[in-house]
Amino acid sequence: MLTRAASSGSLSAAKLSASGSSGAVRLKCLDPGRIALACVASFLAGAINSVAGGGTLVSFPTLIWLGLPSITANATSTVAIWPGSLGSMWGFRREFAQTPKKLRYLSIACLLGGGVGAVLLRLTPTDMFDRLVPFLILFATLLFTVQTTVQRMLKQRAGAAHEVWLPGAMLVQFFVAIYGGYFGAGVSIMGLSVLGIFGMTEILQMSALTSLFSLCINGVASILFMATGMVDWRYVGPMAVAAVIGGYGAAGVARRIGKTAVRRFVISVGFTISVVLFIKKFG
Repeated sequence: MLTRAASSGSLSAAKLSASGSSGAVRLKCLDPGRIALACVASFLAGAINSVAGGGTLVSFPTLIWLGLPSITANATSTVAIWPGSLGSMWGFRREFAQTPKKLRYLSIACLLGGGVGAVLLRLTPTDMFDRLVPFLILFATLLFTVQTTVQRMLKQRAGAAHEVWLPGAMLVQFFVAIYGGYFGAGVSIMGLSVLGIFGMTEILQMSALTSLFSLCINGVASILFMATGMVDWRYVGPMAVAAVIGGYGAAGVARRIGKTAVRRFVISVGFTISVVLFIKKFG
């Protein structure tokens, strides 16, 4: 099945390349089964993001398995999952109102870094990105694995807050945003760490800010991906709807299942996919 998906991916690459350069080639419609599978992955990603974060580790590999070239899969996943960030911002609106206004300026660094990361992805040859993907997924999975440890350490910093040196915070967040625009998975965990380093201790307020940061990073990256023809539009619409529904409707179910169970599922998926891709690419 993976072989068939990979072979169909080469056909998709040719079609997408042609449409990305001129916009004149009409993409063939996909069968409902492929759309349905992509929507399931997007639905799960939206639900996982609303509870634990890390939904990209489900949606991105699914698009690769369905045959999209890795760069197209990354761009398509980013654009499709982005609307879910709006739901997160709405959910944290009360906590966001309590965040230090100074730190909201970090969103400027997120916009700039997200744009740089998206441009770097555009300039990366497909073969090189294919080799990077296993390492990127492994790195993101490791970040996700230590998320609770990071949060616990940040909670223990209560009373240790210090004045934020804004230029330094902007610089660090800029580099985090470059990673987010280039790949994205695990960027919220990196954002939490940055906010902890620069003195924040209230986890919910920190989550509200990282939701804003993700909204900015993925938003500017999505605009560049769409403008440069890197997105497979056959998937974007249905996946975006599924992500929003997942973020709203499945959050309650996921919470009943338990955050720990959701995290274990994402971690197992991430490590499994990493191993499979390492074997496939370097075995």
